Amino acid sequence: MTQTSRTTEAVAFPQDRTCPYHPPTGYAPLREDRPLSRVTLFDGRTVWMVTGHTTARSLLSDPRLSSDRLHPDFPLPSARFQGLSNRRTVLLGVDDPVHNTQRRMLIPAFTLKRTAALRPRIEQTVHRLLDAMTDRGPGAELVADFALPVPSMVICDLLGVPYADHEFFESQSRRLLRGPAVADVEDARDRINDYLGELIDRKRLEPGDGLLDELVADRLETGETDREELVGLAALLLVAGHETTANMISLGAYTLLCHPEQLAELRADPSLMPVAVEELMRFLSVADGMLRVAAEDIDTGTHTIRAGDGVVFSTSVINRDEAVYPAPDTLDWHRSARHHLGFGFGIHQCLGQNLARAEMEIALSALFDRLPGLRLDAPPGSIPFKPGDTLQGMVELPVTW
Repeated sequence: MTQTSRTTEAVAFPQDRTCPYHPPTGYAPLREDRPLSRVTLFDGRTVWMVTGHTTARSLLSDPRLSSDRLHPDFPLPSARFQGLSNRRTVLLGVDDPVHNTQRRMLIPAFTLKRTAALRPRIEQTVHRLLDAMTDRGPGAELVADFALPVPSMVICDLLGVPYADHEFFESQSRRLLRGPAVADVEDARDRINDYLGELIDRKRLEPGDGLLDELVADRLETGETDREELVGLAALLLVAGHETTANMISLGAYTLLCHPEQLAELRADPSLMPVAVEELMRFLSVADGMLRVAAEDIDTGTHTIRAGDGVVFSTSVINRDEAVYPAPDTLDWHRSARHHLGFGFGIHQCLGQNLARAEMEIALSALFDRLPGLRLDAPPGSIPFKPGDTLQGMVELPVTW
């Protein structure tokens, strides 16, 4: 059985994108060497990168690949995340049966029915923010004025977290995900956890009507979970609930403004927006680099992944697999992109995907409907976007109309 890919020299992972909506150019050899290649991490360790769509779906469903962040061989994307490997990460960083128990606590809050019930409130939030933008405009910084506050307000409303505290938890989320140093990441984690722990303690005395209040009453007070686990779940929902969607809204808007023909088609036929959101999820792949470690040997048919090997899933490359998506570097509203891995796959597939889809559909539809003259207010190449070792998206997005 072949133990190495055809690529003779391991490619570094992660790498920064040169264009915010395309995979890093340094990954080009990996696209030609599907479905598995070897890549080198920041510390010199060589791990497997999965780049083939079929192989990715198979491996993400394989219980022999572990998400346990406390495993001594679990791979890390950069040095600053070393401080997070000394404490268990709920939901994303555990395997079944613990994962299943934690996930079942949250599933009722993220069903299609619950999401549908939230749509009117999401629409109100979106239009309130657009009203404020147009009152101040023309001209706005779309990340701060729209892309970030939409999901931040929504997740606060859902959880029962005071939006008045958004500057605190948004700033700590940035430190948690982007560092720059180990101390920053650890301190941000601790600050978020302390904040949510205190909030949960208050909710035990003065219940409200958010998801956290439900979990306190139904799970914490009954002994089905403990305070530490609930704090971890709350932190995950709060951070992931606004960061990922904010990046998709900002990068989605940027991408549409850079693709005027596809934008014109979307404006001419607004019913395309749901399929456009799926295609944007495939095309943008903002969560690029899911991490696992092999708990046992795995024969993939082309390679053998040995126990202890690190495994990285490059969604930006997987979602550009020509065998599944013809002309994958083209933005096409008429392809079937539903099986993209933008939300992951297997037991760890994104719990909040229904909510994320609704937020993106509503936010992007309203943005381009309300502002038909919307355009970038700086040359595309001058607008900063995020580095490759974190969620992908725009740092800022100056626009006018």
